[in-house]
Order: sequence, then structure tokens, then C-alpha cells
Amino acid sequence: MLRTEERQRLARERREEREKQHAAKETQILEKERKAKLQYEKQLEERQRKLKEMKQKEEQRRAAVEEKRKQKIEEEKERYEAVLHRTLERSQRLETRQKRWSWGGSVTPESEGKAGSKRSPSTASLRQAEAAVSKGLASSGALSNASDRTRRSQLSPLDSSVISRLLAPTQASLARSKSAATLSAD
Repeated sequence: MLRTEERQRLARERREEREKQHAAKETQILEKERKAKLQYEKQLEERQRKLKEMKQKEEQRRAAVEEKRKQKIEEEKERYEAVLHRTLERSQRLETRQKRWSWGGSVTPESEGKAGSKRSPSTASLRQAEAAVSKGLASSGALSNASDRTRRSQLSPLDSSVISRLLAPTQASLARSKSAATLSAD
């Protein structure tokens, strides 16, 4: 009977030991699962943070590119206006000089009509320069035809008369052309 009790006690102890080991294994497994879950959540948060940073950087880069593009358009517009202003000033100085040295005085509307198709070299080069500048700006998208027409229609009557005067040849330029033609024919 003693042996039976001894065997039962030993069996009970082994069973309790196995249950303890099993409980310890389960605890370890649960701890590993908890750590894995925490690590996964950390990685997920890190990934989301990086994505958010990338989006912000991309938005900042886009904003910088857009700002640079606007600035470039503005600079081209200012450059175009400066060229136009200088051209007008130069033309006014030329006209003043030509009036001083012209043979027949100032240009009258009748003389303008007679010499309608002939243009002085300075006026032609003026037109070419203006066309080149306009073409350059149109190709860069800085100014559209509609805004160019609007700008021309916004000119004061004085400015538009100055521009039309600049585009018409003066008597002095016509006389020079005749002299040059006569000299070259001789």
C-alpha cells in the first residue's frame, strides 16, 4: 500500500510539473505574441510617419516649383516690358533727331499715306525686335495673344499715336533711302 501511495504521489508531482511547464510555455507564447504585435504596431506607425513626411516634402517641392515658375513668368514679363520701354524711348529719341535733321520738317498724314508700304530700316528693325520678343514670350507661355491685345487696347491715345508714328517712315528717312538708292544705282 505504501508503494501505491508513493506511485500516486510521484505521478501527481509529474503531472503538476508538466502542468507548470505547459503554463510556462503558454505564458512565453503569449508574451512573444504581445511583443510581435507591439513591434508590428510600431513599424506601422513608423511607416505612416514616413509616408506623411514624404507627402509634406512633395507638397513643399511642388509649391517651390510653382513659385519658381510664377517668378520666372513675372521676370519675363518685366523683361519684356523693359525692352518695350527702352525701344519706345530709343524710337522717340530717333524721331526727335530725325525731326531736327529732316529736309521737309515733320511728317504729315498725307506724306505718311504716300509712303505707306515703304518702311525705314530703323522701323523695320524695331518691328523685328518687337516680334522676336513677343515670339519668345509667347513660346514660354508668359503672355497670351488676348492679354497682348488687351494691353494694346489699354494704351492711351497719346501712346497709340506715338506707336503709329514710330511705325511710319519720316520724310528724312525717305530722303535718305532715295539718296542711298541713287548712290547705289550710280
